[in-house]
Amino acid sequence: MASLRRALISAHRILKSTSCPNRIHIVPHSQSLFRPQYGWVSRFSISSQSMDIDLSNEESKRRLINRLLYRSKQRGFLELDLVLGKWVEEHIYSMDENGIKSLVDVLELENPDLWKWLTGQEQAPEPVNGNPVFIAVHKKVMNNLDNHSSPETRAVAGQPWVRGWDDFKKGRDSPITGNQ
Repeated sequence: MASLRRALISAHRILKSTSCPNRIHIVPHSQSLFRPQYGWVSRFSISSQSMDIDLSNEESKRRLINRLLYRSKQRGFLELDLVLGKWVEEHIYSMDENGIKSLVDVLELENPDLWKWLTGQEQAPEPVNGNPVFIAVHKKVMNNLDNHSSPETRAVAGQPWVRGWDDFKKGRDSPITGNQ
């Protein structure tokens, strides 16, 4: 019975999205190009519903912007909440439909993977590297890292960001190179 209900709801959404010309229908990333079978999204997907993007009037546009701002600021991963939330807050009002689709794709990514890719700990997969929102956020993060962190405190590419508690000081007044 539940699967019949889900199928009817899905069919209703599709019919509703085709009846309005200014409405974009975003399918869950489990059905889109960015699927776990391509090897870059975690196998634990929290998105089970499609997201309707309606840009036909100001009220629906306002609701969409508020929803995306909330999703970018309340991910449950403090560093990403700050980085993504600030970036989205600065850029969402100037985005077109394709930019919003790209933002939704980035927001669908898993937190640990996205953080590793943004900070350069791991190389992002090709579909993610082609996303204009990911490229812009990655560029901002890397510029901030280059400007505000010393080289000895940064992770080497391919190595974890946080090191173990066995790190040591080289001298009394030397900077700590670990996570202490």
